[in-house]
Amino acid sequence: MKANSVTPVRCAIYTRVSTEQGLDQEFNSLDAQYEAASAYIRSQTHAGWTLIRSRYDDGGYSGGSTDRPDLQRLLRDCLTAQLPRATSSTASTASASASHPAALR
Repeated sequence: MKANSVTPVRCAIYTRVSTEQGLDQEFNSLDAQYEAASAYIRSQTHAGWTLIRSRYDDGGYSGGSTDRPDLQRLLRDCLTAQLPRATSSTASTASASASHPAALR
């Protein structure tokens, strides 16, 4: 019997905080979000998940708009096949699907 093959899954992390308060600290909210997401991705290595090197961080940007530099860069990377797709568990990032339906699915 053949062992199940694992399909590689390249993972990116997008972090955002709406204020710039505290971003100058050595360890801030963006770092905490990144660490938590990184730990989850590492816990899924058995499923083929690997974290890409690029970070996508928008500090000081409201979640009420998709006009955020690193969110747009992430979506462009998805559309240019550097990342095959984006998924999100947050409503603010998922709302980007309205302007980039091919990237978020």
